Amino acid sequence: MIPVGNIASVTQVLSAYSNEASRTASGTDFSSMVGDAAESALQTLRTSEQTTAAGVAGKADVQQVVQALGDAEVTMQTVVAVRDKVLGAYNDIMRMTV
Repeated sequence: MIPVGNIASVTQVLSAYSNEASRTASGTDFSSMVGDAAESALQTLRTSEQTTAAGVAGKADVQQVVQALGDAEVTMQTVVAVRDKVLGAYNDIMRMTV
């Protein structure tokens, strides 16, 4: 179980989002944003894989393994949803008459 002291406060979360918003508004281009999101998704999947391997070896708690698998599942669902939207937009563009 996660100790209550380890949970981030609302002000910390809000400041993190405001920092991200100011970084995005300051001229970060779309390609770097997509690259950062892809790298973050890959890192989440790698961490989940390592945690699962540690769980199989008996070095990780069952709760950590379940949480890592849940994180990996949500990340994969998000990546697939974004991919589907991008392919749908590409197909719409290809069907346009010029």
